[in-house]
Amino acid sequence: MAGFRHSSDFESAGTRCDAWLFRPTRGEDPPVVVMAHGLAGEKPWRLPALARRFARRGLAVLLFDYRGFGDSDGDPRYLVDVQRQVEDWDAAVEHAESLDSVGDQVALWGTSLSAGHAVTVAARRDVDALALQIPFLDGRAQATLRIKQGGPGWALRAGLAGLRDRFRTATFRGPNYVPVVADPGEFAALDSPGAKVGYEAIVPDADWPNRVAARVFLQVPFYRPISAADEVECPTLVIEAEEDEVVPSGPVDDLVETLPDVERVRYEMGHFDAYLQPAFDRVVERQADFLARHLGTTAEPERPEGPPEREPSVVDHRHA
Repeated sequence: MAGFRHSSDFESAGTRCDAWLFRPTRGEDPPVVVMAHGLAGEKPWRLPALARRFARRGLAVLLFDYRGFGDSDGDPRYLVDVQRQVEDWDAAVEHAESLDSVGDQVALWGTSLSAGHAVTVAARRDVDALALQIPFLDGRAQATLRIKQGGPGWALRAGLAGLRDRFRTATFRGPNYVPVVADPGEFAALDSPGAKVGYEAIVPDADWPNRVAARVFLQVPFYRPISAADEVECPTLVIEAEEDEVVPSGPVDDLVETLPDVERVRYEMGHFDAYLQPAFDRVVERQADFLARHLGTTAEPERPEGPPEREPSVVDHRHA
């Protein structure tokens, strides 16, 4: 069985963050993996399926929504503020460490933007393992890629939208929202080829709001989790998409060169494919294997039925 789930809310800066705790059905004091979604994502969006897989391997999972997203409290809604979200991660880790129903070992799991948050938190906290999926690591490199894809006109429009959002906030009005995703040629936080189709494939609700406060354009270029990587000491797994259309690969090279104990696995897939079949099975089992190995759980893997797993195109291991 995959384990069970119950509410496990916590406060971040005095605001309630909605969280689910997944526990394995067997064993006492399981290690816990703290998990949250990427840009403007919410916890029901394919992450419970991953959490249940981890529970099969004897791992507890604390999956939470950021303030202003999903079922969490907080205003303004749909605000991606990297400092605020890192504070939520810190609060989530502290909450996980306080739980009587889990053990002392804590790992972090992040995807895309939240992978950057996980690196930032792991650099200043004593955690036992770090799993990064299609990671955002360097806002400067990200901005360069976005301008290459959208041209100077996109950059100008993004900057003006962000400034308008800041002005509205300064004059006590609501945020200036822009779409999270759109097709190429339209304007959004993510409008690279395949982004709209890929993002919407993981959203269970066809009527989701698809909006984010535009000040994200002013923050993300200056957010560089890679700069903290030399402070990360725990074993780290990096899952990379060879055909990633959203985040650049150069910062992953830098991360792998910096970390003392790292496994890098590349799959022939796009940025959003890791959440979906057929890539999901092989990616999640690779992550579960890594976490179980480093956190010391003994539950045997439950391999999905079907054709044999495709091997990743590249697997790198580097240890101090």
